[in-house]
Amino acid sequence: MGIKGFTRLLLLGSVLTASTAWSAEIHGRSSTQLLWFNNYFNDQRQIELGEYLRMSVTNLDKAGKASLFGYGRMTQDLNNGEGFNGRLYYLYGEYRGLFDKLDIRLGRQFVNLAAGTAIIDGGQVDLNNAGPIGLTVFGGRNVIFSLDEENGHGGDLALGVAAYLNGFKSTDLEVSWFRKWDDWNIARDTLGASVKQYLFNNLRVYGNTRYDVVSETFSEVLAGAKYYPTSNLVLTGEWYQSYPVFDATSIYSVFAVDRYQEAVFRADYTITEQIAVHGGYTRQWFEGGANGNIYQAGLSVRPVEPLQLNFEYDNNQGYNGKTHGFIADAYYDVTKSLQLSGGIAYDTYQRDVLSDDEIARLYWVGGKYRLAKNMSASLRVENNVNAVYDNDVQGRFVFDYDF
Repeated sequence: MGIKGFTRLLLLGSVLTASTAWSAEIHGRSSTQLLWFNNYFNDQRQIELGEYLRMSVTNLDKAGKASLFGYGRMTQDLNNGEGFNGRLYYLYGEYRGLFDKLDIRLGRQFVNLAAGTAIIDGGQVDLNNAGPIGLTVFGGRNVIFSLDEENGHGGDLALGVAAYLNGFKSTDLEVSWFRKWDDWNIARDTLGASVKQYLFNNLRVYGNTRYDVVSETFSEVLAGAKYYPTSNLVLTGEWYQSYPVFDATSIYSVFAVDRYQEAVFRADYTITEQIAVHGGYTRQWFEGGANGNIYQAGLSVRPVEPLQLNFEYDNNQGYNGKTHGFIADAYYDVTKSLQLSGGIAYDTYQRDVLSDDEIARLYWVGGKYRLAKNMSASLRVENNVNAVYDNDVQGRFVFDYDF
């Protein structure tokens, strides 16, 4: 299904151009990539050639309301025996403004509600110009990807309904319901809500929640606020709680799980156009009274116009182990078309009190060159040195073409 679907995506542009050349506009990006890495499943070196294609075909009708969108990839393993693989992420037709009130999508698409997300082969209808309340309804076959292919049954379905405020400049609000079937059995049944409110021109409060109907528990709750006292200072505070919920049809649904909570405080301050700093603190709460503390601090400096230097330090202490380390990277614009970059990540960690400290390091260099306004090439090579590998060199070369 994935390989055939991606082949259809490759042929879509030329077919539509021939049939509707009087109006159709085709845009997108072709990204050709060569990757080399260590395959952790068989501990063998692997070289892989990939093609990622994203495209849109608009103005299929005189009114400019009909469009097509697609995105997929295909890869060929060159030396490790995994062969050819393809994956179609989305390929759907869209008609906007039917009766000046309805937007309709048909085909493979990513759907996203506060209550849940999925990739479906089906349809979505959005009623968005009929008053202060908008409605979204979608349904279709739930697309499940395994490591190498699509993996699912005939009875894998997804259905969602949402109501949201429409036309309020400072307020976003959505209430939704999402259900998923696994081989005709109910796997997920979730209620969700999302809210965002702007106040006093310098304060944004927001929140999200999901309630799992099957297990009768809130699986996720997020409440936060961002305060902008000045144009160059942002203060953020968040509280988050999660309770792991698995599909009702999964064996993991019978296992005991623990609730997790955290509070996050962060400040981002732009001192000048050349200097910016940020700092943060996270307090973690685990089941049984255990807790953790994470401290972060970062600095971004542009000492001269073409050079950007970034540094970040973090320190994690508590129930989930003891770690501290830093990330440093640099970006240098040699010319308007050429950028060179490099960096290092260094971490010292202790998994538990009975083990010794271990060190993990990552070194990388890279570059990007713009060949033309719509063409660019980039290269990144990195080496991981840790408790498992003395050397783990991997890299990626990318050629992007925009059309």
